Amino acid sequence: MKQHFYAILACLLLISVHQKIHAQQIDSMMAVYAERFPTEKMHIQFDKNLYNKEETIWYKIYILSGTELSQLSKNVYVEWYDTSGKMIKQTVAPLYQATAKGSFDIPANYSGNFIHVKAFTRWMLNDDPAFLFDRELAINTSTLPAKTPAKPIVYKTRVETFPESGFLIQGLTSRVAFKATNQFGNPVFIKGVLTDNKNLVLDSLRVKHDGMGSFILTPEPSESYQLKWTDENGKTGVTDIPVTKKEGAKLAIRTTNDKALVQIQRTTNAPDNFKHMNLLVHMNQNLLYKVSLNSSEKEVLNAQIPIDNLPTGIVQFSLFTSDWVPVAERIIFVNNHMHEFNAKLTPALVNLDKRGKNVFEIYVTDTAVTNMSIAVTDASVSTPYNYSIFSDMLLSSEIKGKIYNPAYYLTSDADSVTANLDLVMLTNGWRRFDWEKIEAGQLPTLKYPRETDLMQVSGKVFGMNSVSSRGPLLLNVIIAGKDSSKHFAFIPVEKDGSFKQPGLYFYDTAKVYYSFNGNDKLTDITQVQFDNGLLKQTLKTIQYGNTDHASPLSDSLAKAKMDYLLNEQELLKKNMASATLQEVVVKARSKSKEEILDERYASGLFSGGDAQTFDLTDNPASYGSLDIISYLQGRVAGLIITGSGGNMTMSWRGATPDLFVNESPSDMNMVQSISVSDIAMVKVFRPPFFGSIGGGSGGAIAIYTKKGNDATKGNPNSKGLENTVLGGYSRFKEFFNPNYEKATDTYEQDMRSTLYWNPYVITNKRSPRYKVEFYNNDITKKFLVVLEGVNSDGKMTRTVKLIE
Repeated sequence: MKQHFYAILACLLLISVHQKIHAQQIDSMMAVYAERFPTEKMHIQFDKNLYNKEETIWYKIYILSGTELSQLSKNVYVEWYDTSGKMIKQTVAPLYQATAKGSFDIPANYSGNFIHVKAFTRWMLNDDPAFLFDRELAINTSTLPAKTPAKPIVYKTRVETFPESGFLIQGLTSRVAFKATNQFGNPVFIKGVLTDNKNLVLDSLRVKHDGMGSFILTPEPSESYQLKWTDENGKTGVTDIPVTKKEGAKLAIRTTNDKALVQIQRTTNAPDNFKHMNLLVHMNQNLLYKVSLNSSEKEVLNAQIPIDNLPTGIVQFSLFTSDWVPVAERIIFVNNHMHEFNAKLTPALVNLDKRGKNVFEIYVTDTAVTNMSIAVTDASVSTPYNYSIFSDMLLSSEIKGKIYNPAYYLTSDADSVTANLDLVMLTNGWRRFDWEKIEAGQLPTLKYPRETDLMQVSGKVFGMNSVSSRGPLLLNVIIAGKDSSKHFAFIPVEKDGSFKQPGLYFYDTAKVYYSFNGNDKLTDITQVQFDNGLLKQTLKTIQYGNTDHASPLSDSLAKAKMDYLLNEQELLKKNMASATLQEVVVKARSKSKEEILDERYASGLFSGGDAQTFDLTDNPASYGSLDIISYLQGRVAGLIITGSGGNMTMSWRGATPDLFVNESPSDMNMVQSISVSDIAMVKVFRPPFFGSIGGGSGGAIAIYTKKGNDATKGNPNSKGLENTVLGGYSRFKEFFNPNYEKATDTYEQDMRSTLYWNPYVITNKRSPRYKVEFYNNDITKKFLVVLEGVNSDGKMTRTVKLIE
């Protein structure tokens, strides 16, 4: 008898130990996923959502990981595709504070009605492709009617059902959501009834929002159920509702402002492993709560989970048996507004007259550093915004499947909007975890490593086996950009021939000249291969599948205004083509002395830009200055210089400006040692300055010393060095903001539909205000202003204002 008792006790102990091992393994694996395999999500603000051909698409990229600015990647890739799925262009840009700016020129001969945009980091390619940034932008290409009428689209309605916790179980009452869509994933309105196999009507279908609704069903043994429906086009259909389980447990959740009210119910005949269950509550791959449930005596259990202190986003509830078999899942959306910071946009001067001056002020009450972008467009050419920084970061990037008009669900706290958002939670899949792999301790297979550095100059020397070197081998490298910029480096070569030099980056393409330090003969017996360390850019074609490409141009008023602008654009081109050469010469503007100096001394990112230029080639005001910093004091608005001599410090908008001498990084001691009489030009770049490795949040001061007129001096190829061509970051153009302060006699019409675009509006505790100035075009009578951005804490903002 005792032996039998001990055998049972040993068996129970083994079961208990086994369950604890399972629990610990799942906990530890979730922690490993959160730490080693975090995910990134992306939003892109475009200056508008409807374009004419030949226009420029301006955009700003934001990347988060969880609820914080992503530190996982330093580079971002954007691919542009035409209507056939053929890639038009692929670009790569460095990330500054998890953001990047860019532009894309729509080809003059483009005939498609949309352009498809895909964007990602290298790290994001390890994730499911459903979570990559994917967007279509509407393009208005012509006002001419089609020669042949377009073939009418035959819409096909599909109705799907979604039991609340994943499955319908006999004898358990469950909420079942339904969603009616066409073949393009767009919502369809339906009406109909729920019936059983005897054709008895159990309930009627009530569409709550965008083709979605729900009903209550208690499946009975030997019964089957169907939805019989009629869509908005009069077509009828039948959708079967599968009852997949005879026994098990279901999970139901409703929410209040501060709690998630969870109800778990099991069938009477459920197996023993349902008598004790486990509930995991997790968010952003992090475990929030683990609840042990004793259902041995009760078939229905209730629990309250606090959610009032959770960040905004999707929370997943996963129910397991005692031996950690997943049996039910449910997701909810928590919105405590912890994802927002407040940015006030106040019009200080509004002038809707032709070329009138307008002034706005942006004021951020939050003390954290903010990084925002703002677009001011002609409101009459804008179609409704179906996406926002909130919906991209918090909703679309977390859920598989198409969400129609996702921005709507984060525009209000109204009960109706909250209820509709819960229907989205019920009708879309969200599966970041494969529980079988986690239980087995299986980690994801990573094909793409994180890009934790900017581009680099790297490569390999082939033929090293025939080289005998007593000391370390150095590769002398000169990178000469198209803009005449030059970078010099001495790169050590490893024994296997590999070499790598981070921190050397450039835009467009550059010629790389190289030689071996102290051994020029090595170039004859070796071959050097260079690489920029970025993801290889290859042209490709994608398949679109079922997408309603015609829908973006459904706004007839916006299209009519775009047609007008397109016609004026074509007329302007004809007028310019007919202008005589003499007229062009008469209206040409001579270059200022500062512009001539800039062309002579500045290159790359130092050329042009948002900077204040000081000409010191013949400037008596500079003669009495002790050094160039003393000369700048009081001459640059916003630049604060304190102290003197070696204790001198600078601050601009709360950060320290970077110093450059002849476009090479420098420091205060070196700058103060340069005689003012030896300086030809100083450029003071307003923050941020992208010529700095760290992004230049405090701006930059670039000092150029005087040089002779020897144009051939410093030509890297004068010594006959070996060279090759290497690609760098994509070069984007800057937005042109005309200044009509003074009268102009130009004959050109101003028909811009984007009146102002600034991808970097930076504020901080010391400088919480930012002034925006722009001029109206010749025809716009109302402005649409869209401001979006993030702060250093990962919070977001979005402000939309209509001014008329």
